[in-house]
Amino acid sequence: MDLDTVRTFVAAADAGQFQEAAAELGVTQQAVSKRIAALERALGVRLFTRTPRGAELTIDGQAFLPHARELLRVADRAVASVRTGRRPLRVDVIASRVAGSGLMRGFHSAHPEIDLDVVMLFDIGTAVAALRSGAIDASFRAVAAPGRPLPEDIESVRVLDEPLQLLTGPGHALAAARSVTMARLVGHRIWMPGIVPGTEWAAYYDDLVAEFGLTIEATGPNFGSDALLDTVADTPALATFMGEQTRLVWPAGHGLRRIPVTDPTPVYPHSLLWHRDNPHPALATLRAHLATTPTGHDTPGTWSPNWVLPH
Repeated sequence: MDLDTVRTFVAAADAGQFQEAAAELGVTQQAVSKRIAALERALGVRLFTRTPRGAELTIDGQAFLPHARELLRVADRAVASVRTGRRPLRVDVIASRVAGSGLMRGFHSAHPEIDLDVVMLFDIGTAVAALRSGAIDASFRAVAAPGRPLPEDIESVRVLDEPLQLLTGPGHALAAARSVTMARLVGHRIWMPGIVPGTEWAAYYDDLVAEFGLTIEATGPNFGSDALLDTVADTPALATFMGEQTRLVWPAGHGLRRIPVTDPTPVYPHSLLWHRDNPHPALATLRAHLATTPTGHDTPGTWSPNWVLPH
């Protein structure tokens, strides 16, 4: 469908007169009439009725108007999607409370002049597809899961090794500990209902279980972090893992404890992913900013799977 005719139709519908629509569009009244006539022929209906006061929409014109507006909005979004210097930098952070979101808040504080559009995609496969299509410019992802190597056109750099902490309620057997070793966690029930088979975080925790003989349960529906905190606070037998930089707020009566894990400290390796040919000018600024951020790489006494993205 010719978008010029659609744009002319919307202008005429809003103005109520072809002459005013012509002035708004910078064309002659005759050009407006020809475009409207061409659109009516293409649709096979009359869109306007001429009256002494101007031009009024017919019933068919009224039905077509909202769709015409949506056509123009889609066209504008399509153009904006490829004008990378004019649109916000689109970055995937997985979830609002995790480390990637914190890194982007730091970037925004350092570069408030850069417009950002933060999105939350599901897993690394979804994120990579969005990077390759241009739907997003960058993604914070933890690992490259086994059997799912990154495509050659996707670049990556490890930006943060985030220590895991044990989160317990006040009645848990380890609640009073100032720190806890991995060996001491053997036999304790660690509940993580957010683990979804096939995701990169499921692969990470599968390796953690295999390496240290832990018991991680992913049973039950995932009602979100608030429900998880409620359950852990009320169930002395349950604990869960949380990233050190995960932002959590809970009622004072919950009495939850965040306990460092040691000997070794498991770290969750966050990487920034982007498409090799992405031209957005702010992407280079983001990468330069992250290069100056402490990463925690190569800290003695830490553990991560041997198949994670390189430093």
